[in-house]
Amino acid sequence: MKLGEEMIELTQYLAPEGRPIPSDSRSNDHWFQHIAVVVGDMDKAYQQLRAHKVRHASTGPQTIPASNKAAAGIRAFYFKDPDGHNLEIIYFPPGKGYPRWQQKKDKLFLGIDHTAIVVSSTQNSLKFYRDLLGLKLAGESLNYGTEQEHLNNVAGARLHISGLRAKNGPGIEFLEYLRPRDGRPTPKDTRANDLWHW
Repeated sequence: MKLGEEMIELTQYLAPEGRPIPSDSRSNDHWFQHIAVVVGDMDKAYQQLRAHKVRHASTGPQTIPASNKAAAGIRAFYFKDPDGHNLEIIYFPPGKGYPRWQQKKDKLFLGIDHTAIVVSSTQNSLKFYRDLLGLKLAGESLNYGTEQEHLNNVAGARLHISGLRAKNGPGIEFLEYLRPRDGRPTPKDTRANDLWHW
């Protein structure tokens, strides 16, 4: 499926069917991943999602406060697809995100900015994604506070967020939970047909 310049591939295992995403999954569990869809207007996009009765993962759209200079003014909301996969809609104010997200467009949903994954160690993940695979570190922020707790739906959430990019295409965002550190590891018996599998 294509949205803007980006594509995603959906895979359905007809047989054998995989296990569902655990109903008690949290955003700090190590199998957590989301795809971030950029929107030109957060309020209109949220209303469209509500009209289609999507399941909330966040309490509602959140705005990163001015105290977080790296991400100030970015608005975001997490929700779930029919299988329970997490998705995010994200709005970048002027001066934030890729310049093409600032261009005036007649579409509400503009493209895919990144996929986010929970990591246990930013430094170890940088050794793999940056040093081995060649992605570039594009930015970092320390996110915490009421807005972050409501976005991730994790009480006391304090995250080190790192964005990595290749020459083109969606980026990868590391979500390292500095607090709470009780996110569950990905089950060792995970199979490719399990719905939580990346």
